Amino acid sequence: MNRRLQTALIATMAVAALGLTGCASDAGGGTGAGGELTYEDSPLNKYLSAAYGDYDEEQAIADSKKSEGATAACMAEEGFDYIPVDQSQNMSFDDADMEERETEEWVAANGYGMTQSPEEIAAQQEQSEAYVDPNQNYVASLSETEQSAFYEVLYGPPQTEDMTNEDGSSEYNWEDAGCSGAAQHEINGDNPYEDKTHKPLFDAISKLYENLAQDPGVQALDAEWASCMADSGNPDFSAKQDAINAASELSNVLYNNETGEAPSDEDLAEVREGEIEIALADFTCSEKVDYTAAMLKLQFALEKQFVADHKAELEAFSADYKQGE
Repeated sequence: MNRRLQTALIATMAVAALGLTGCASDAGGGTGAGGELTYEDSPLNKYLSAAYGDYDEEQAIADSKKSEGATAACMAEEGFDYIPVDQSQNMSFDDADMEERETEEWVAANGYGMTQSPEEIAAQQEQSEAYVDPNQNYVASLSETEQSAFYEVLYGPPQTEDMTNEDGSSEYNWEDAGCSGAAQHEINGDNPYEDKTHKPLFDAISKLYENLAQDPGVQALDAEWASCMADSGNPDFSAKQDAINAASELSNVLYNNETGEAPSDEDLAEVREGEIEIALADFTCSEKVDYTAAMLKLQFALEKQFVADHKAELEAFSADYKQGE
């Protein structure tokens, strides 16, 4: 049906679709140490993985080069020069780093990883300043009007109010994303989760996860976790996601200000300390109630029933995308 899609993008989307509970742990695959469940044991994943497979860094880099080449050809047709950008430095994933983020030591030092330290911000700024866009000299040579036209041809027209939803979000459409979007679509094909043929299936999957929090088993687990959090001096959270949301709100306050100025080191340190306090309590209570294993067990039980109820649709989806390998 469709050609093989870029594995990195689709794998990320699958995690988003299947990991809404925030409890998927070992991304390595299969049953974990001691026979514990991991994300790879997901009954739904066995069908949806047809669309993305395992992440292949070499293939992802090769596809990126093809996409950049197609972008350059498209820009030339529109009368602009464009030098393909090397994206390979952004395509490496370190499993060891991900495992480290799940340790108490990492959480005690970084919280959820939402708020950067001044040192991390400085390093990121230094890296940003060191990066040289191969197209910057050409763009600088253009007039202001030509520059606007260059970026519109490259990325599509700027977003307007009628292009956004009521909640501020917007739907991505490669046809509105200029040469960049067209090139990515040419190399990667259609997004399987936006395939109209299988839209009813993915609407049902979305509904499954929307209802997950209302499952009696999940509510009982969250109640046990919340009791532990209250005992640790954090009585305002009734579900694990509440803690994550609270930390996110702390971080958002730093940047959602009327001045537009970057936060001071003092404000940054205060918010970072608050995030770490919440995250560490969350980590401790999650360990105490074995939250990840318990949530995966509950989630997979619901997925198993979903598979039984929608097996024909899932098999059709899997068959369609296996044909594109």
